[in-house]
Amino acid sequence: MLHDIPRSVYIHIPFCSHKCHYCDFTAYVVGGQPVDDYLDALEREMAHTTAEIPPQEIETIFIGGGTPTILTPAQMERLLESIQRFFPRWTADLEFTVEANPGTTDADKLTVMIAGGVNRLSFGAQTFRPDLLAEIGRVHSVADIGRSVDQARAAGIDNLSLDLMFGLPKQTPADMEEAIRQGLALSPDHFSVYSLKVEEGTLFHTKLLQGRLPLPSEDDELAMYQLTRARLSAAGYVQYEVSNFARRGFESRHNSTYWKNHPYYGFGAGAHGYAGGIRHMNVKGVGDYIRRSRTGRPTVETLEVPFHEAMENEMILGLRLAEGVGKMPFYRRFGYRLEDVFGPVLEKLEQQGMLVREEERWRLTDKGLLFGNEVFASFLGEARIDGVCR
Repeated sequence: MLHDIPRSVYIHIPFCSHKCHYCDFTAYVVGGQPVDDYLDALEREMAHTTAEIPPQEIETIFIGGGTPTILTPAQMERLLESIQRFFPRWTADLEFTVEANPGTTDADKLTVMIAGGVNRLSFGAQTFRPDLLAEIGRVHSVADIGRSVDQARAAGIDNLSLDLMFGLPKQTPADMEEAIRQGLALSPDHFSVYSLKVEEGTLFHTKLLQGRLPLPSEDDELAMYQLTRARLSAAGYVQYEVSNFARRGFESRHNSTYWKNHPYYGFGAGAHGYAGGIRHMNVKGVGDYIRRSRTGRPTVETLEVPFHEAMENEMILGLRLAEGVGKMPFYRRFGYRLEDVFGPVLEKLEQQGMLVREEERWRLTDKGLLFGNEVFASFLGEARIDGVCR
């Protein structure tokens, strides 16, 4: 079970029309970039990888970025055809997601995507306040969000997700409530709602160091998160993961691959993959990625995940899900009882009111949800096998 063949595919398109002020992903402004050469390199990487790890039936595909929908219809068609060529076997209920910026999905591109098997779109709305969109470096308008949702539905893609952010500069709980109200008016099947993280190397980090980033207080940020949970729950969305909410049956199966610590193929500049108990990261630079793909897989780092670390990852990732970590799945995967491996940590977190023990699983309490990072960090270095902590 630990070293299953991946049944999920992630493909990274690192091009954008504009770099957002908070973004630390592998992403580059598209002007002057060798996009077609990059697509050549993606095909070479898929060829190298599938020769080493022949694919079985694929259950989920996710094209992320960057902005994948920055590709022209012809480039998108070429990418989708290459995916079908190297991964020809799909389950009948395949979930095929493409990330999209509002305003970048015209009718021609949607037609190409549907023909290529895409059946789910994730739109990066982020906020519905025009000045906040400008503040964070987004180039779409509020009107673009609704228009893109309408265009997707008219083309035949009904499974839609919206990304929202909270904790943005000058944002208030009232702003967040209005963003949720307008998001709900579009009736997507899924919401991803993330708090702003100011990462090194971003424009926001520079402004923070200069004292020019007016972030909301911790109390206001917490209020935004709790308000999000309450409003989406009242509207029928289930919080199935720390930052994700869905109507029943519309949970992101691809992202659940990560949270359940399952293997997946990862392609593209800066992409990560996990297969055969080995994690890899690709080189980030577009030119370097293209060059390396000509002689083999363009990896810059590979790491064999030790057995005890795989168990720790199972807890750190799995506890993000509302369902928590199941005792029997853990035993089937690792051959050890969950309580025998993490007994002292689990008991401590239970006493602190962070975790609750149920008959078949452990999961976060409401208190644990608010202090999730502390809970997850508690498992680092704590896997015990036969009484030995490694």
